Amino acid sequence: LELLDANDGCTPLTGAALYLWHCDRDGGYSLYSSGLEDQNYLRGMQVASSDGTVTFSTIFPGCYPGRWPHMHFEVYASEADAAGGGQPAATSQLALPKAFCETIYARSEYGSSAGNLAQLSLQTDNVFADDGAVHQIPRMSGTAGSGLTARLTVPV
Repeated sequence: LELLDANDGCTPLTGAALYLWHCDRDGGYSLYSSGLEDQNYLRGMQVASSDGTVTFSTIFPGCYPGRWPHMHFEVYASEADAAGGGQPAATSQLALPKAFCETIYARSEYGSSAGNLAQLSLQTDNVFADDGAVHQIPRMSGTAGSGLTARLTVPV
């Protein structure tokens, strides 16, 4: 993710902290879903480099009933704010592109994700329906076998 300061000509938001989290392949969230409240995984924080970027390595999230495949994130002014309970400067989600979801969900380890995705669209999702996630869909490259890369520019 590339974080930009929308109030300063979209310059890099150096030093900002981004907290990212998403569900596991079965649609469960650590610290939240039933049976996972005492687990802490698929969550992380990074501090933006001098060019405003943060990088995470993770799995592809599953698709659960009623929600388009996505990742949540919050942007904080600093690492101290993110780690110490400060207020986020921005909260958003990124919507994963359908073609990549279909490819990943064809794999046996993603169980019911393909069927859940088939019942959804960005227009029926309760978060992305307002604009079809036009500004929240990352550019993606790579393959399921070698790994995928998602890139999104986030003006804050």
